[in-house]
Amino acid sequence: MSFVKSLFRTKPMDNYPLRQTSLRRCLSAFDLTLMGIGAIVGAGIFVLTGIAAATKAGPAVIFSYILSGLACGFTAFAYAELSSSIGGCGSAYGYSFAGLGELIAWLIGWDLLLEYSVACAAVAIGWSGYVSNVFTAIGIPIPKALTTNPFEGGIVNLPAMIIILLLTYLLSAGIRESARINKLVVFIKLAVIVLFIVLAAFHFNPSANWHPFLPFGFSGIASGAALVFFAYIGFDAVSTAAEEAVNPQRDLPRGIIASLLICTLLYIIVAALLTAAVPYTELNVSSPITYALLKMGYKFGGAIVALGAIAGLSTVILVMYYGLTRIFLAMSRDGLLPSVLAAVNAKTQTPIRIIVIAGIVMAIVAGLTPIQRVAELTNIGTLAAFTLVSLGVLVLRYTKPNMPRPFKTPLSPIVPILGILLCGYLMASLSPVTWESFLIWTLIGLVVYFGYSRSRSVLSKKSGF
Repeated sequence: MSFVKSLFRTKPMDNYPLRQTSLRRCLSAFDLTLMGIGAIVGAGIFVLTGIAAATKAGPAVIFSYILSGLACGFTAFAYAELSSSIGGCGSAYGYSFAGLGELIAWLIGWDLLLEYSVACAAVAIGWSGYVSNVFTAIGIPIPKALTTNPFEGGIVNLPAMIIILLLTYLLSAGIRESARINKLVVFIKLAVIVLFIVLAAFHFNPSANWHPFLPFGFSGIASGAALVFFAYIGFDAVSTAAEEAVNPQRDLPRGIIASLLICTLLYIIVAALLTAAVPYTELNVSSPITYALLKMGYKFGGAIVALGAIAGLSTVILVMYYGLTRIFLAMSRDGLLPSVLAAVNAKTQTPIRIIVIAGIVMAIVAGLTPIQRVAELTNIGTLAAFTLVSLGVLVLRYTKPNMPRPFKTPLSPIVPILGILLCGYLMASLSPVTWESFLIWTLIGLVVYFGYSRSRSVLSKKSGF
């Protein structure tokens, strides 16, 4: 019985949100909102909208975004409550540790490490494709051997490696510098999206392009929602910034909810305009926004959007990379991963060892590996994490009813339960191959936990297990 109890021991939370930290507190609610937008607005608008419309949902992809947005919205309230109450490193890992115990936290942290690293590599490959298109358009094509991995006939995807290594340097320099760059690029890509909205509005023709509106039936909406869910995973990265937020109890809930609301609205508007201006059957391309503008006759607008997509995808990688390193740091501090990696550089106040190791691994994966199948793990890992965050709210309301909660999830327990049900529904819509890969990764995580992490964790040493 004591062994079983040790698996579900939780982390103490006394004054956790405002504890002393070796990281620099410099992020405001505005910075956190822009960080969320930087991570959320990217692959969803610039890549997935067209693919989901053409292959999954048709014009009803609008409802796919609404369904995914609702699942994230219910979860966002859970994140907001826990981030204001628990704080610490943030993320689903930290919240699960406080509410559900060490074993569950380890599994979620293990899944999040895979989710963030694979997402960064996948987006870097997409970034490489846009960069290659731009160089080709200006008459300086990059040799295919240097933009394609060995498994697909090339030597290395060099641009994908370069962007990750550049962001490795930027993150190592400090979070303040990274936030400034993110802020600038977010404004650029929002301007580009507004440009598309204005131009596409003149070609809004639902009578011609929204028939049939449900070509794949209602099941297509769910399948599309499971696919475009990738577009929303970035708001989790906001919660990982708790130790660098100026006032985490106030600013984290604002940043999480504001960024999700803004991005959901943008996704719905862009999806509606895109499918009404261009037949959905033509949108199964890697750059549907650029394709649509070119089809409308806006060559200059298409070029501008391509540059905006490069900027937008850059911030997605940056914020996801940031979230990866902060979760890695938290797990190392807790002893679940080697504690030597938890060192923070005195000058830059960043975990440089973790940043460099993660950057090298992701650069190799992005440069040498076709990761389309592996990338499917991103969504299922995120959905599992979101489910447990909502569950954590319910558990803590029961086990720690008197815990200070500066922000409370409205209509609890209804909202957390709806979050669990919707995330579970989207998980069930994913392919069997994705589930098999997810279970294999989880089994590997269990082996690592029982073979290494459990005996070396900080809680094990304190409790004597």
